[in-house]
Amino acid sequence: MADKNFFKRRDFMKHTSLAAGALMTSPLMASGYGFNSSVNDDIKIALVGCGGRGTGAATQALKAASNVKLVAMADAFKDRLEDSLISIKKSADASRVDVPEDRRFVGFDGYKKAIALCDVIILTTPPAFRSIHFAEAVAQNKHVFMEKPVATDPAGVRSVLKTAEEARKKKLNVVVGLQRHYQTKYKEMMGMVHKGKIGDITSGQVYWNSDGVWVRPRKPEQTEMEYQMRNWYYFTWLCGDHIVEQHIHNIDVMNWAKQGYPVSAQGMGGREVRTGKDTGQIFDHHFVEFHYEDGSIMNSQCRHIKNTWSKVNETLIGTKGTADFGAGLLKSPSGKVLMQHDDSNDPNPYQVEHDELFAAINNGEYKYDDTHNGAMSTMTAIFGRMVTYSGQMMTMDEALNSDLVLVPQTFGWNDMPPAKPDANGNYEVAVPGSTSFV
Repeated sequence: MADKNFFKRRDFMKHTSLAAGALMTSPLMASGYGFNSSVNDDIKIALVGCGGRGTGAATQALKAASNVKLVAMADAFKDRLEDSLISIKKSADASRVDVPEDRRFVGFDGYKKAIALCDVIILTTPPAFRSIHFAEAVAQNKHVFMEKPVATDPAGVRSVLKTAEEARKKKLNVVVGLQRHYQTKYKEMMGMVHKGKIGDITSGQVYWNSDGVWVRPRKPEQTEMEYQMRNWYYFTWLCGDHIVEQHIHNIDVMNWAKQGYPVSAQGMGGREVRTGKDTGQIFDHHFVEFHYEDGSIMNSQCRHIKNTWSKVNETLIGTKGTADFGAGLLKSPSGKVLMQHDDSNDPNPYQVEHDELFAAINNGEYKYDDTHNGAMSTMTAIFGRMVTYSGQMMTMDEALNSDLVLVPQTFGWNDMPPAKPDANGNYEVAVPGSTSFV
């Protein structure tokens, strides 16, 4: 069982402030786990998960330092890998892209071979696979960049937290793609919040309301596993639902502000317009009321419905003022501007993540450990999904220690995925009031 109190403030500080400690910034022996002692040494990277985000992440890694070299790629689908490789060569220095046919791995098991060939692994598959791939990367002593979320069920979160302990022992840098932590505006504003500029935080409102994302039509030759893998966003075992896959960014900002994680929650959600076979089983809207230990509340809402009010942002209400992160604005209760950040010239945070990770590796430093917060903000989003699917009030202890397992132990193209269509091709969808804590 997981430690029932480890998500409180003191542990948030312990696991998310490593960069501030002298130990974390002191140079380490270059003979350790993949550290480079000089920028003259190549840093070999491999990409596991060659979709749009993986392609972008690999391109950003290649731009982070002149000695970064892409040497291997892996994906479930050959066409996706080949398209990604073409795009990376166009977007980055092609001379540092060396991925011949024998280092392009296709299928469910290729990740192990790709990891074996690199110093730094980029993990950007659908999140169902993240805990499995992260465990393999750390077992092979690799530094890691992995996208959020890091799991789709509590079992996956617990696995990531366990692997993180091994990564710390080995002093492996791990960056998780919650890029607001690397964004100048967010860092400066959050610094002022933590200094008490808007007083004690009593509530927060976080949003990811938008039209939604792509839908890929089923093809007659596809097995059920291939169809779901191609349309991973619409299956809870693969994606976690959009509250986990996208809204985690906004939820994470509130956790960052509170320097901790909610202790209880209740919420509601459902499928109002996205009800067809082609949109699997996820909801199209969620609303969650998260409660923190000090009594403060995060009101969280995300929606994928066209022609409705759109907003992606985070706001905080404090005893001495408010913070609007989208606007880069801190105000007093009377409306006085306490801080205004113009982000028009700020660097791209997606690039900064990689710039900082590869600088640390080149300097032989153990400086980044995003894993605990990445796992617990993922768990907060999963927690939100569990209460909207069930319609019940829950505690974080109950959610984190749940027996719920969505991801299968083995994968094959002819295997039936956990989400099974009925005779009419429809998938089981959670029904609040009837569905258990999933």
